[in-house]
Amino acid sequence: MFVYSISSKRFKRLIPIVVTVVIALGVVTMYSCFSGKNKTPDKSTAINNTVDGTDAILEFISGFGWEVIEEPDDVREVVIPVEFDDVYVNYNKIQLAQGYNLEKYAGERVKKWSFTITNYPDYEEQDFIKINVLVFEGEVIGGDVCSVKLDGFMHGFALEKE
Repeated sequence: MFVYSISSKRFKRLIPIVVTVVIALGVVTMYSCFSGKNKTPDKSTAINNTVDGTDAILEFISGFGWEVIEEPDDVREVVIPVEFDDVYVNYNKIQLAQGYNLEKYAGERVKKWSFTITNYPDYEEQDFIKINVLVFEGEVIGGDVCSVKLDGFMHGFALEKE
């Protein structure tokens, strides 16, 4: 049998070290869980957010029930601003509601894919309805469905229920 005794002085010196190590492990765990550029949306979803080209983006879009003209209207690189103005703050509210957060990508260059939706319900001028998908390093990070008419609208990928 092995017996090891520790004096109360030595024990008192160990307490701050043990507490510091436990706090440090907690901080590291919290940091790794909640920081960094989490490229998938916070909400769980059956939609695959990993895209590697037009076909994958079309599949992503169809997951929301949208039919589009398969040739993109536009594919361009945009920079998410480091500091959000009122427009980006409001746009990010749409993203947050659908499980994305553009603040994680502040200052990053992303690709914006735009397609014309052909099956938007109760809207006569289908040429004006677009879906925009923002992609960063092969992952969808946000986007919207909108009307490009002067009195248009904008919402997340899913059709809003009234």
